Amino acid sequence: MQHKQVAKDVLAALGGPKNIQAAAHCATRLRIVTIDKTAIDQQALDANPDVKGTFEAGGQFQIIIGPGDVDKVYDALISEAGITGATKDEVKQVAGQQGNWAVRFIKTLADIFVPILPALIAGGLLMALHNIIGPGGLLGKDGLPGIWPATAGIIDLVNMLAAAAFTFLPIIAAFSAAKRFGANPYLGATIGAAMVMPQLVNGYNVAATVQAGKMPFWDVFGLHVAQAGYQGSVIPVLAVVYLMSVVEKLFHKLLRGTIDFLFTPMITILITGLATFIFVGPIMRTVSDALTNGILWLYSSTGIFGGAVFGFFYSLIVVTGLHQSFPPVELALFEKGGSFIFATASMANVAQGAACLAVFLLMKKKSKLRALAGGSSFSALLGITEPAIFGVTLRMRFPFFIGMCATAVSGALISYFHVVATALGAAGLLGFVSIKTQRIPEFFLCMVVSFVLSFGATYAYGKYRLHKGLPLDPDTPLASAENDSTDSINAPEPIPGATTDFDVTSPVNGDIMALPDVHDASFAQGLLGPGVAVAPREGDVVSPVDGVVRVAFPTGHAYGLQSASGIELLIHIGLDTVTLNGKYFEPQVKAGDFVRRGDVLAHVDWEGLKSEGFDITTPIVVTNAAMFADVTVPQREKPAISTQDVVLSVENKLVAESTAASEAQQQQA
Repeated sequence: MQHKQVAKDVLAALGGPKNIQAAAHCATRLRIVTIDKTAIDQQALDANPDVKGTFEAGGQFQIIIGPGDVDKVYDALISEAGITGATKDEVKQVAGQQGNWAVRFIKTLADIFVPILPALIAGGLLMALHNIIGPGGLLGKDGLPGIWPATAGIIDLVNMLAAAAFTFLPIIAAFSAAKRFGANPYLGATIGAAMVMPQLVNGYNVAATVQAGKMPFWDVFGLHVAQAGYQGSVIPVLAVVYLMSVVEKLFHKLLRGTIDFLFTPMITILITGLATFIFVGPIMRTVSDALTNGILWLYSSTGIFGGAVFGFFYSLIVVTGLHQSFPPVELALFEKGGSFIFATASMANVAQGAACLAVFLLMKKKSKLRALAGGSSFSALLGITEPAIFGVTLRMRFPFFIGMCATAVSGALISYFHVVATALGAAGLLGFVSIKTQRIPEFFLCMVVSFVLSFGATYAYGKYRLHKGLPLDPDTPLASAENDSTDSINAPEPIPGATTDFDVTSPVNGDIMALPDVHDASFAQGLLGPGVAVAPREGDVVSPVDGVVRVAFPTGHAYGLQSASGIELLIHIGLDTVTLNGKYFEPQVKAGDFVRRGDVLAHVDWEGLKSEGFDITTPIVVTNAAMFADVTVPQREKPAISTQDVVLSVENKLVAESTAASEAQQQQA
């Protein structure tokens, strides 16, 4: 790769130096914040053979170059542009300041709620499990205890565990919000805990207590301050923690040294606590109730029309990222009887998955897009649609819009049958466990409608395009699309003197997962090459091959290896972990080191990563797959793997060609 030339080409496609506001890079991609997004020449970037892909996320335009090259292209880029390099966090901050107030508000909500979603989903699924096996569920009035009395205790325990995340949601949300607002997260958790203290009237009973005239009050300087709790609340907590962050930052500026250390936390908690119960909490509770009741009124008053409109636009909402703002609204809807948002989201995910499945069946067997569509279809049906939308349906356009129309129909049915969810969960085929028990049959009916309409229409229109000689992918000529396979690439043979070991073992103990299921577009779409991912359980990250370390980032989060047989691997430990700047990582190798299979590459504090909300999924991809005949993932009965297990098998092109020639000779004989 001619790094300087690539940098010049990328800079020109970005609209020149004057259009770049900030630039950084990670292990595989350039991360650029531009002033004018319309000035980007997307066609030039797509046509550049050294650019493996582009996408936009979090206000950053990300250009995938690949390990070992991206740092050199980056250095040439900032030199050519005459700008100062920035860290990834600085670029993220600049990106966060872009857009209007609505975009920034939505992004802030996403930054707060994405890290705590695992806790909410865990609680939601446990709640769904209780709704199925508990009293009044699918098993009848008495539930499982009526059939097997010995299970009464465990079901009660499950119910308690399910309620924990929602009862103490103010603590969890306050901790995450404080981190987002730049305040001390432990002070945030303290304020959240104060809002759910046992001596307060439980938040779920506040309305009934007020109506009964039994609300206790504090007398604060002549003011009657209600002793009302905020269990399950979100919006009041966010407002309170934002106020707390302002107060804390103010006193950090006013006080210095030991005085600051001793008195700022106390003053912050005192001022924020008084404001919380005197005016901020009550006002924001009213706002929250008004917002929830308004959404319920709009949805219920417009009937099936409202359901159709919301269903039609849901996938577009996912594209913009606005769906990240739904969790606080859904949590409030649960208190009002259930959330239609979750039910509609399930229909949209199934529709996009069905469209992907149709694309999978329409494409040629050797097509890269076919492989991506197959994996993306499965993940979308289970509730993760980003790979399907960004990698397949939105790129091809017609499957995306067909999926939107199918969701409009199923969304109207959701409204007609009053299908609602009573808990969070996986919005897809498994979403039925979160649906109100009495509405599960109607939920499945709506899902069948969504799947059949989307799959049938996509497949039929795809066949029509092929019959008319039109490409399935509007951005790719038909001949190129039909011959899109690694076999058509005239790649060099493996390096001279290569060994015959073409197996790649797991770099860490854990559970294997398909690459399209990874929550990162560049890996999920295979833009960096084919491969697999591991959800780590414990232990060090080790070398999966005998070879040389070509790239070892100082942050310890990513490694590029070249095996003795010529396989070039990228191991990316966790997602977006470059932002930690080496925290929780202890690199044990450097670029140029020779490693044997099983040698330690890095010590990793997995629990530390998880405690800060990072996804620890570790992708392993072959970045020079074009040099080989095929890269496959061996079939396994169970997902659990160790560092001795083979996770990728790479087929030597020379061996494959020799085998094919031998078979041809035998057939002729």
